[in-house]
Amino acid sequence: MRTFVSVADVDGLLGEAWSVPEAKDRAVLMANVWLGNQGLPEIDLIPDAWKQAGAEIAKEAAAGKLYAATETGVLSKAVDADGVSVSKTFSATAQNLSAGEVFALALIKPWLVKRSGVMMFKRV
Repeated sequence: MRTFVSVADVDGLLGEAWSVPEAKDRAVLMANVWLGNQGLPEIDLIPDAWKQAGAEIAKEAAAGKLYAATETGVLSKAVDADGVSVSKTFSATAQNLSAGEVFALALIKPWLVKRSGVMMFKRV
């Protein structure tokens, strides 16, 4: 697994209070996995934007907002109680992204190219 960001990097970017000390290693591990799954190109020097993205993702992971349990396969839900009804329809591929994930994706976007609905990396 590639290492994009370390606990020291995140502490330096966000300050040491971004998480309790005992949760930092796991949160950074999750951030590195998340970044690794984005299809970033293999380059020798990790750009500052990637480290910042990793810091944002580590903070989300430490707060329990990353890799949370998800429900798939349900396209519709309905609840009716005392004449009041609520319904929601979701695609099986729908995802909720946290603010940190959206920000991280924006940071790494210059290295990604979207083609035919598939994210690919572009060389910089």
